[in-house]
Amino acid sequence: MRRSHLQRLALALNRVPLSGPNCHLDPIFSTRKPGFLQPYSAGLGDILSGPNAELTSSVFLRGETAFIRTYSLQLPRRRKMKLDRGWMWCLLLLSSLAGAAAAAQEKQLELDVSDVDEDMGLDDEELNVLLAGEEEEEEEEMEMEMEEEDDEATVMDEDHGDKTDGTASAKAGVDANVSFQVTYKTPVPTGDVYFAETFDDGSLDRWQQSKTVKGDADDDIAKYDGKWAVEQLKENKIPGDKGLVLKSRAKHHAISSLLNKPFVFQDDTLVVQYEVNFQDGIDCGGAYIKLLSDTGDLNLEQFHDRTAYSLMFGPDKCGEDYKLHFIFRHLNPLNKDTEEKHAKRADVDLKKFYTDKKTHLYTLVLNPDNSYEMFIDQSSVSRGSLLHDVIPPVNPPKEIDDPSDSKPEDWDERAKIPDPEAVKPEDWDEEAPAKIEDPDALMPEGWLEDEPEFVPDPIAEKPEDWDEEMDGEWEAPQIPNPACETAPGCGEWNRPTINNPLYKGKWKAPLVDNPNYQGVWKPRRVDNPDYFEDLHPFRMTPFKAVGLELWSMTSEIYFDNFIITSHKEVADRWASDSWGLKKLVASANEPGIFAQLTIAAEERPWLWVIYILTVGLPIGLAVLFCWPKKSDDEYVYKKVDPPRADIEEEEEEDEEEEVADEGKAAEGTEAAAAAAATEEAEDEEEEEEEERRRGGGGGGGRRNRSRR
Repeated sequence: MRRSHLQRLALALNRVPLSGPNCHLDPIFSTRKPGFLQPYSAGLGDILSGPNAELTSSVFLRGETAFIRTYSLQLPRRRKMKLDRGWMWCLLLLSSLAGAAAAAQEKQLELDVSDVDEDMGLDDEELNVLLAGEEEEEEEEMEMEMEEEDDEATVMDEDHGDKTDGTASAKAGVDANVSFQVTYKTPVPTGDVYFAETFDDGSLDRWQQSKTVKGDADDDIAKYDGKWAVEQLKENKIPGDKGLVLKSRAKHHAISSLLNKPFVFQDDTLVVQYEVNFQDGIDCGGAYIKLLSDTGDLNLEQFHDRTAYSLMFGPDKCGEDYKLHFIFRHLNPLNKDTEEKHAKRADVDLKKFYTDKKTHLYTLVLNPDNSYEMFIDQSSVSRGSLLHDVIPPVNPPKEIDDPSDSKPEDWDERAKIPDPEAVKPEDWDEEAPAKIEDPDALMPEGWLEDEPEFVPDPIAEKPEDWDEEMDGEWEAPQIPNPACETAPGCGEWNRPTINNPLYKGKWKAPLVDNPNYQGVWKPRRVDNPDYFEDLHPFRMTPFKAVGLELWSMTSEIYFDNFIITSHKEVADRWASDSWGLKKLVASANEPGIFAQLTIAAEERPWLWVIYILTVGLPIGLAVLFCWPKKSDDEYVYKKVDPPRADIEEEEEEDEEEEVADEGKAAEGTEAAAAAAATEEAEDEEEEEEEERRRGGGGGGGRRNRSRR
């Protein structure tokens, strides 16, 4: 029994690892080792690690007696280990969450930089186009190099101010408080362009403000007298970078500029791109541009809302309607009238582009195959075809309804009619009321039928200025009868009404299929006399100027970096040198994630509840699952077995004891047999003695039987 008990203890200990990677006791109790190895006995404290190594070593050195002591001494240490392990997991969980948030905030700028690089990446074919005019522009760039050096600047965090000392400040070194540096150079288009404008020179010499009036407006607002200015951004400004700013609110604005050369819609793609920043948000107004048609009589001083344009593109907002316009004017080849065609709405929600007060890049790509695509911040928001995705369609329908056709008088459009053979049932009572009095209802006990529900107010008095001739006889106002306060009701009692079980309503014949049904009438189709087919709506009227004709209830609308070209890669490179820097600076100056959450909560106080739940719930769950549970027992026991050498000695002693027990058992059996024989002899003597007492004859017979 002792042997089997020790084996069970050894197996239990083998399933409970001590702390540390070297604490498993398989090598000690392995059946493949014939005896206990000396190194495990002498250096057990080195092999085992953790707070229990010393006591475990004493067990193996002191044998079975020490085993019993260690069985009780291990109790509080085991519980401490469980407590430490639980809090360790809690700390790891919380520290990992905090580390992840900090890492995301620290790498936000790096991600933005990588996004810009990916957006501006060009392949070999695109680079060939960009380098096509490099030789022609090399001399111009050399001449402009000295001027451009004056525009270099160091961009720092707004907390430390702007450094605009040009090249000298850039070469002076980086201040210890500067978080990053950006060197701005006025972008120069690479490739063939029709128009490019940066406003970095601070002048509007190339632009013409309108001097006319709006025809359908009131005289006090009819003039195009809205103010324009060339300024830097109000926020996230880059020294040396300027743009065109709409300065007036509730005014008509009109300004335009001629292209380097007219654009003719033939075989070249049209790419229109520019930047917009609603610095003060936008209530109602637009920021779209118009490409003014080359009509021969174009006068930029007379630019107004009715000036002919080939297409219009850009953002517009009024109320809660956020739009990105793409409208082109199509010429009817039959009657020579022009009609506006509106592209379908964007596929994404545009609200954030009007409310975040950031500079956004708007791009339109119009291809000779009649396909178009619109981008915001170089991400596609809408695409389609001029032939199929505009309203109204470019080409009218080939057939139309005959306007002279009319429906015949005997045309029957009724699919169902009342059954002419149906008859109203005899027991159908159309006069039966829908409601009847409840015949089972009884007047509540205590109902005061003789008391009125309302009585004149006994304390009311006639006003002194009451004129009975003018106002009539004065009557006291009615108040609820005080006698009815404790009664279920007063006045005449009426039975409540219930639904009439016999009510069926007005009888109607059931509907059946109309045998004369002819279907829904439609006028006949005839050829459309105005039909035409234009398979190339891309070929619009050429344009030679770009203009802004706007009405806005909000000022401080910022425009910058206009470019019109035939190559998307040229516009992308232009954006990388201009809008890409604005995006980088804006991202770097954004507040941290915690500051953004605080600002959002100040605008929407209900967000504090979400924050508390978001933070408190994980902490509560962590405490719930990581807090050590108190065991039902006061202590948790760890079983430790004696070493193998002691077990083998005990096994030998057990075998000797078993042999001794077997010998003792044999001796006990013999003694028991002898005792049984003795008892049997004594019984026989007692019987003989008893027979002698009964008489001599009996005794002789007894003796004779004995002799036999």
